[in-house]
Amino acid sequence: MSAIPAPRAPHAGADLILVGGKIITIDPAFRLAEAIAIKDGRILAVGGSDEIRALADATSEIRTLDGRAVMPGLIDGHAHLDREGLKPVFPSLAGARSIDDILQRIEALVKERGRGEWIVTMPIGEPPYYWDVPDNLREKRYPTRRDLDRVAPDNPVYIKPIWGFWRHVLPLVSIANSRALAAAGIGRDTPAPCPSVTFERDEAGDPTGVIVENTFMPVVELGYFHTMPRFTPADRAAGLERAMRIYNATGTTSVLEEHGAAQELIAAWQAVHDKGAQSVRAHLVHSPSWKSAPAAGIAPMVAGWASWLGRGGLGDDWLRVEGLYAELGPSLENDWRAKAAPYTGWAGFFYDTGRPREEMKTLMVEAARHDVRMVALSMNFLDLYEEVDRIVPIGGRRWIIGHLNTATPDQIRRIRDLGLVMTTHTNRYVFKEGHLTRQEIGPGDARLISPLASLRAAGIRLGLATDNVPTSLFHPVWHAVTRWNRYSEDAIEPTEAVSREDALRMATIDGAYLTFDEDRKGSLEPGKLADLVVLSDDPLLCPTDTIKDIVAETTIVGGAIVYEREAR
Repeated sequence: MSAIPAPRAPHAGADLILVGGKIITIDPAFRLAEAIAIKDGRILAVGGSDEIRALADATSEIRTLDGRAVMPGLIDGHAHLDREGLKPVFPSLAGARSIDDILQRIEALVKERGRGEWIVTMPIGEPPYYWDVPDNLREKRYPTRRDLDRVAPDNPVYIKPIWGFWRHVLPLVSIANSRALAAAGIGRDTPAPCPSVTFERDEAGDPTGVIVENTFMPVVELGYFHTMPRFTPADRAAGLERAMRIYNATGTTSVLEEHGAAQELIAAWQAVHDKGAQSVRAHLVHSPSWKSAPAAGIAPMVAGWASWLGRGGLGDDWLRVEGLYAELGPSLENDWRAKAAPYTGWAGFFYDTGRPREEMKTLMVEAARHDVRMVALSMNFLDLYEEVDRIVPIGGRRWIIGHLNTATPDQIRRIRDLGLVMTTHTNRYVFKEGHLTRQEIGPGDARLISPLASLRAAGIRLGLATDNVPTSLFHPVWHAVTRWNRYSEDAIEPTEAVSREDALRMATIDGAYLTFDEDRKGSLEPGKLADLVVLSDDPLLCPTDTIKDIVAETTIVGGAIVYEREAR
């Protein structure tokens, strides 16, 4: 094909040229090309290999792709990228197959610490999901405080619970030894803070150290264990750099953190940005803490936020904060979690962000008046969005409903009419839990489960998302195409599958549309940011089950190579 004209002088030499490949442009015509040229961090031209080679000068780097597929960098619509980089902060218990294995790990840590120093570990089980605990242990039970006391009588020990959204199976379980329980103030007469929490007790009524939580976000760790080591600002900044390399390894070059970012997470991103160490572009939505909000009232508060959260937000092409996360509440559990504020643990968002419905409506009306975009993660907000729209129209402002679970034809029509955009959560609602929803609503209504084809047919723009479980956006691409469920081992309503082309659009240009960036990234067209990935397999032609296993050979962000896979 002929080279697409570039908006620059024809004699300008490219910085980097890739030839002899399959360039999946994801432009409006979904054109395929052989080569691409990059100059000054942007795409110079896309076309045939000979034509693109002609854009080289003596300083140009030319790479031969040997037929490999190249596509725009992936854009994760709900990433929680920071969590991945925090996982190595505390020692892992992965590989432990018995309580004795766990105690040996703890004993080794005791030898490295001084008397009285805390020992905090990651959860029992195998990351990233931590399936089948405690059945993965030979004893088929959790260790107790008595077990831990044997190897750590003079050190407080805490085995953290999982972050429940990694597995989406309850309960969460953590274990504390006697010293840790005493430091947390948990004893014989300590009541559970809320109905979802159980302090297991022995026959004498004393706590065993096993803490069971039937909720997806830990309560006890945040509400009681205030003196144990936590993620520091340095941990968070270093974790972001670590996580970006992991996301780059599967071709992700941009993320939207739609669940909201607390100040400690925003500060970590700013530190990495100021250091010039970003290899993933980030668009953060603000997570408000109502405990620290001014008492002057909602209207002046939103007016003040508008200067940095309104259309366009605050930042640049690498890091931007824009929009406001919305949640209904409050709840007793979140009140306990918020006791740790401004610390947020694994969340990265504030727990006390929920407001009663009428207060939330008032807030959203004021947000609409000041062009501050709202982001919610539940279809329960559709009615509220419509109520706001009748007061201050929100059409065209791309308010978001994320974490798509189910949607009826009527809801799809209403979403379309409001001009909303959406993100999916196929990792949970198709791959892990689709079979449960199908049982609940009946197979006749399975078409309501993550109805991607119906939403696209209605003209609604959707971005794919990982929620950090796992980190590769090629898993949701695979879900969108196959609708596969790991438990039932069949497809959840295959009529709602989309083509590979549409799945790739959702992972790129539709992700850019979520953040008003479709003219800057999301496709390989001249003038756009040079964010692209050379792939291990062709996502348009490889066997279907291989899609989820695609990784990056080379990842380029802003024209710079940020990741190269080691030769195997």
